[in-house]
Amino acid sequence: MKPVRCGVWGVGVWGEKHARVYGASRQAELVGVYDRSRAKAEEVARQFGGRVFSTPEALLAECEAISVATPTVGHLEAAGQALAAGCHVLVEKPMAATVAEADAMIEAAERAGRVLQVGQVERFNPALMAAKPFLKEPKFIEAHRMAAFQPRSLDIDVVGDLMIHDIDAVLHLTGQTLSELSAVGVAVLSSTEDIANARLEFADGCVANLTASRVSVERLRRIRFFTRNSYVSVDLFERAGEAFVIRDPGSFKPGAVNPLSLLAGIQRTKLDVPRGEPLTLELEAFVRSLRGDGAGAASARAGRDALAVAEQVRDAMRRRARQWAVS
Repeated sequence: MKPVRCGVWGVGVWGEKHARVYGASRQAELVGVYDRSRAKAEEVARQFGGRVFSTPEALLAECEAISVATPTVGHLEAAGQALAAGCHVLVEKPMAATVAEADAMIEAAERAGRVLQVGQVERFNPALMAAKPFLKEPKFIEAHRMAAFQPRSLDIDVVGDLMIHDIDAVLHLTGQTLSELSAVGVAVLSSTEDIANARLEFADGCVANLTASRVSVERLRRIRFFTRNSYVSVDLFERAGEAFVIRDPGSFKPGAVNPLSLLAGIQRTKLDVPRGEPLTLELEAFVRSLRGDGAGAASARAGRDALAVAEQVRDAMRRRARQWAVS
């Protein structure tokens, strides 16, 4: 079977990674790249192969599938143009600048009869995938995503830049409907919020507490899950984790016996995390899905749902900021 002919529109930090993965894949052929910076596009093409195209139209004419990795404000235009040209599209997160734009992208994909998926790459983190068997009906989820300040992605706040990964992960893993939300955020070094915390409450009673910062002195990506019978800690950066599971939940009655005996009834398991780079796993799933082999990356609808929650978090942060202003 011939490799899927793929291109990359926008070769900044993430687009360059897409080009690297396509260039090394047996399932894809890196046709080429387009970027407003000709010098950057030439550098990426030298490293990973493919041609440098002078216009998006020329790139789209040669490709079956496109990764859109432009700044978020350009996602609607780029994805819409690619879909209209007959290309399948993988658009980087966040899917769009607004939910209305995401809806327009979904409609464009339906009109074109082409696949539209979203780069919610954390879904493909091997550590998170290894944790899934332990995550039946989580009751409480806590996520921390910290990064040092970088002079990029400043067209979006920390919610769209970082927290949206954990929003998508929580929606994906719980499968529940959001019922309540509160949030707080502070702009530190940019004109938008650089640190944020959100509390999400779901219809089944599950609560998720999400913290994201892009002005941290340490790099951290950790998510913890508490279920009725287990506690699971996942280090997404190190791609490792462990689970603490009650062996016999029916006999586990705190206070009824010696606490040391209760501890003996808890099984500690190091997660068996397979090898694999999340982005490679994601793009390979995207390409396979174009052949009808698997679900692919996050669906456009899932990307839209994560963006909708991100907008609610953003609105809640702004309401709180207005409260501060009048207090």
